[in-house]
Amino acid sequence: MQKSMGKKYIKAAEMVDRNKFYTMDEACELLKKTATTKFDSSCELHVKLGVDVTQAEQMVRSTVSLPHGTGKDVRVIAFVNENQAKEAKEAGAIKAGLDELIEEILKGWLEFDVAVASPEVMKNLGKVAKTLGTKGLMPNPKAGTVTPDIGKTIVELKKGRVEFRTDKQAQMHNIFGKVSFSATDLKANLKTLLKAIVDSKPTAAKGTYIETLSVATTMGPGIKLDLPAALTEVK
Repeated sequence: MQKSMGKKYIKAAEMVDRNKFYTMDEACELLKKTATTKFDSSCELHVKLGVDVTQAEQMVRSTVSLPHGTGKDVRVIAFVNENQAKEAKEAGAIKAGLDELIEEILKGWLEFDVAVASPEVMKNLGKVAKTLGTKGLMPNPKAGTVTPDIGKTIVELKKGRVEFRTDKQAQMHNIFGKVSFSATDLKANLKTLLKAIVDSKPTAAKGTYIETLSVATTMGPGIKLDLPAALTEVK
């Protein structure tokens, strides 16, 4: 793959000044020029945080609704009792239920992006907790995917509500749109996502909270953001 994309990547990388830190406006314009794929590439934000992820109180995890969505058709399933299954499907869930849905997952079916669950059925998910957990698909209250408001949550997820969380290296990698978006819409989504990350700073975190920011398209070159300028924009 790298060999076939080599020439396109090199040409795209030549458009990016490695010694420059770009404003959000400049970066969003540049993203549209540096896509290297034939398909509609995703635009991604990469963040390095100055938190100690070995300390539970310094973990950063939350959700935010992007004003222009992610450009992706989000496949949602719902673990709910029979009385909520209709509501979930009408809201956009591709599958909704409990025992039968659990059995499907036990047999290896994982063709979905997000799973939501009503609080009362969480005790039933023990059989699939490990499978879903290793794929990052287990419903979680911190991610807003364990909720009594099943219909509303599914609608928000379909419209562009995304989860952000630190990994083991205290980094975040989040999609905030597609190359086909206008630069204006990309910036609006980027600002919304960055502000949510800033607002989620743990009280236990000391020193510099956000250390580096960069954006990139799928398989495209990284574009470093001017951190002070970006933070000023989201205040």
